[in-house]
Amino acid sequence: MTAPLSYRMSAGLTPSNDPPPHPGIVLRTRVLPELRMTVTQAARELAVARQTLHRVLAGRAAVTPEMAARLSRLCGLPAGFWLDLQLVYDLWHAQRSLADALERIPAHALPDTLRTDILTRHGRTH
Repeated sequence: MTAPLSYRMSAGLTPSNDPPPHPGIVLRTRVLPELRMTVTQAARELAVARQTLHRVLAGRAAVTPEMAARLSRLCGLPAGFWLDLQLVYDLWHAQRSLADALERIPAHALPDTLRTDILTRHGRTH
């Protein structure tokens, strides 16, 4: 079973430590086939260039907030879903590429009450 996105975002990884899927892969393998849409048709309905959509589907371009809003309208999955997938994907790769540099950054702890207050006020749990 896959962990909730909030866990994967806070931990920066998937439970199996495998890379999370790029949102374009989810769109290409799950959404467009279910909608019975070609890339050309989806690009037309999204009002984006076919090449733009193809870069997302190939995992070579990020899902931007604008693209997430378009995808939300197209298939009914919330824009935040697409942005969460992109965030998890980007964070996983960033943490691995920066692993050595991150080890050299000293870790400081905020007081628990302040940390909890900040996370609560901004809709986060981790």
